[in-house]
Amino acid sequence: MKRLALFLAIATPSVAAAQTPCLTAAEAESIALVALPDIIRETGRVCAALPASSLVRRTSGPFIAKYQIAADAAWPAARAAIAKLSDPSVMMLLQSDYARPLITSLFAPQVVGRVTASDCPTIDRLATLLEPLPARNTAGIVVATLQYLKAEKARGTTAVADVPDLPVCSVR
Repeated sequence: MKRLALFLAIATPSVAAAQTPCLTAAEAESIALVALPDIIRETGRVCAALPASSLVRRTSGPFIAKYQIAADAAWPAARAAIAKLSDPSVMMLLQSDYARPLITSLFAPQVVGRVTASDCPTIDRLATLLEPLPARNTAGIVVATLQYLKAEKARGTTAVADVPDLPVCSVR
């Protein structure tokens, strides 16, 4: 938690900023792509009761490799998107070889921390359904879902009241 607080203190724009920037769908998808391999691995750890053959339990193979390749390719765009939300001086920190592992090591547990053992069969089914898609499509589905949930939260839908406010631009 201390690492998260330190990163947020460094990466968060000053309160004096006139308007909080938002991420385009493509920018948000790049960040999602970078985070997905670690989110999948962390989900596999949480869902250890699933069969070892479950996609989210596999620590190697074509499924995780597809996401890792896409994450590597998306890192430059994700880095720029993170810088967009941050103080301009953060861009120098993001050039470090340590930035990406630090960011994903903080982000993945935050996402997967909401997963309970009872969620694992549904997550396994979703992973199986998404497996044939390119990683970019999966990231697009994640971002579109977040945009939808953000809009529902803005409408006052109580079922999504605890969904975090993410800096993804509204769908127009």
